[in-house]
Amino acid sequence: MAEIGALKKENPLPSPAFTNNHNEHTLKEESWKHRAPYQIQPPEKFGPVKWRAKCKCGKISYSIRQDKPLNAKFCHCRGCQVMHGAPFQWAAIFHKEDVNFAKGCSGLSFYSSSENSQKYQMPTKVSCSFCHSLIMDEGRTVCLLFPQLIEFEGSLDEQRKQMEAFRPTCHIFYEQRMMDFPDGSPKWSEMDHSSQLLNDRGVPVE
Repeated sequence: MAEIGALKKENPLPSPAFTNNHNEHTLKEESWKHRAPYQIQPPEKFGPVKWRAKCKCGKISYSIRQDKPLNAKFCHCRGCQVMHGAPFQWAAIFHKEDVNFAKGCSGLSFYSSSENSQKYQMPTKVSCSFCHSLIMDEGRTVCLLFPQLIEFEGSLDEQRKQMEAFRPTCHIFYEQRMMDFPDGSPKWSEMDHSSQLLNDRGVPVE
């Protein structure tokens, strides 16, 4: 017992100040968990829900309180093709405050393509850690949700009518498309309103 006491004196525990600084650093790093869309909000605070969505396995679910997105687009960039395993990405843009995850950040995985890292940092791609369904792309003020996850109700015709709320206003990175889309929507070679406008066949519009 005397030897144990001597060892304690020779190797004192870290001072409380050191431990507190470490906790403050951790709290700062994880503050995003307490902000939208990860901060769990009770129904009376979040307000009436307009849309509900969930991943393939159902472990991740979220609510939206706006009737329509700020915008919706088809993205044909190579990055979206690879991430989604599909010809293009269909994304609907919402303010993060209008989205509420039922379990907060629990069960979510993150991936930063710019840093090639799974550490949470914006912008980030968010997916279900169990079934790996892609949930959204999160930016600093908005998030890009994928309408395929929304639970549209009723007959197929009724569901198609509900999908009209998420109809894309344009195509972006159309030069990288896998196929032509003769839908009459504006098509941009890269980002909308800051690149070359193209026709349905990908030819620059004069």
